[in-house]
Amino acid sequence: MNADPAPLSAPLSAPLSAALPAALPATAHLRLSLEDRVLIVEIDHGRANEMGSALLDEWSAISDWLELGHASALLSFSRRRSGKGAAIFISGADVTERAGWSEAQVKAHVRRQRAVLARLRRAPVFHVAVVNGVAFGWGTEFLITADYRIATSEARFALPETGLGILPGAGGTAELWSLIGVSQALRLGMTGEELGAEEAVRIGLVQEQVADVEAGLGRARGLCAKVARRSPTAVAAFKRGVLDAVGASGLAREELEARAYERCVDAGEAAVGRGAFKQILAGEAPVWGALKLG
Repeated sequence: MNADPAPLSAPLSAPLSAALPAALPATAHLRLSLEDRVLIVEIDHGRANEMGSALLDEWSAISDWLELGHASALLSFSRRRSGKGAAIFISGADVTERAGWSEAQVKAHVRRQRAVLARLRRAPVFHVAVVNGVAFGWGTEFLITADYRIATSEARFALPETGLGILPGAGGTAELWSLIGVSQALRLGMTGEELGAEEAVRIGLVQEQVADVEAGLGRARGLCAKVARRSPTAVAAFKRGVLDAVGASGLAREELEARAYERCVDAGEAAVGRGAFKQILAGEAPVWGALKLG
C-alpha cells in the first residue's frame, strides 16, 4: 500500500553496527528472532491471531527497528491451529476490543490500522509472508505489506467486511487492486467469496503455492538468505525506487531510478561491489557498509 513517498533526500537506513546486533523490539504477542540479518516474526497470539490495538503497537515497533537498518529481510508466518485443528494465519481484526467504543474511536482506530500497514509496506527490507490457513479480512490486507507471498495448500483468503456493513479499511479497498487488478479486487470485496491457494496464485494474490508451512518456510528462508547477502543500501534503494515509481510519469520514473542508483554510489556500496567483483562471482558476500545517506 502506498503511503506518501518518502522525500528523496531521506536516509535509506541508519549505519549498521560493526559490534553486537541491536536488541530486538520488545513484543508480548509476536515471537521475534534474528538469523543472519533476517528478522523472523511468528504470529501466535489471542484466540485466532486476530489483530487489535496491541498488535498494531508491536508492528509499529518492528517498523521502527527495520527502518534503522538492522535487517535486510523480514519473514512473517504462523503455525497456529484452532482447537479443532484448522490452520490460522490471521483470522481478521479483533472486533471484540471495540465493544463500547464510540464511532469516532472506531474511525480513528481503522485509520491507524491503515497507517501501520502502509508503513510496514515501505520498510527497507524484502518481506516474505508464508500463509498457512485462514487469512480473512485483516489477514488478506496484511499481505499487501509483503513483497512476496507464499501460500500452503491450507491457505484461505477472503474479504468478508461488506457483509458486516463495513468495507476493508486497512488497504483492501485502496491498495489491493494494485496487486490483483480492479476486477478481482471488486470480486473479493463485493462478494466475500473465499479463495484457496490455487486461485490466489492464479489472480496474483500470492506468488507460489507449497505443500505445507515447513516447505513454505524453507522457500522463504532461501529467498531471504539471498537478499541478506546483498548490499543493504542497494536493496533498500531498489525497493523504494520500485514503489515510488508506481503511478509516476515516465520522466519521473527515470529520475527516481537515477537517484536510487546514485544513492548506492554515494553510500560507497557501488565501490565495494566493484572491488569485490571476483569474490561476488565466486559466491562470497563482501562486507557491505550500509552508510547513512543525508
